Amino acid sequence: MNSVILQTATRFLMPLILVFSVVIMLQGHNKPGGGFIGGLLAAAAFSLHALAFNPAETRASLRFDLRSIIAIGLLISLSAGLPALLTGQPLFTGLWHEMMVPGIGVVHLGTPLLFDLGVYIVVIGISVLMVLTLVED
Repeated sequence: MNSVILQTATRFLMPLILVFSVVIMLQGHNKPGGGFIGGLLAAAAFSLHALAFNPAETRASLRFDLRSIIAIGLLISLSAGLPALLTGQPLFTGLWHEMMVPGIGVVHLGTPLLFDLGVYIVVIGISVLMVLTLVED
């Protein structure tokens, strides 16, 4: 599609949608959201880019092969289960650590967040791969 209006709107909307997707992914444990919903939002941003410009430019903007992105996301998600196994607990038991960050306060980091990050990356990779494959055909 060669619409100047859509291309201009995409330049403004894409960064906003990507930031919102990260916020949705990060707040997933306390409020509705998580890695899956955040990943779908990010994939929607890349899909919008593919429609406004072309699939080749969208692939170039990702800078990595989509299959590699999916594999990295799977590795991150699977690695979230290892700390529980190493401490003698069942696989994928949530382990949390509190960290004091100056200016922010106490930040809770844990293996569920790592799992959500992996799901976020996998969903982006799979969804964008499906959309780009459909648009290119």
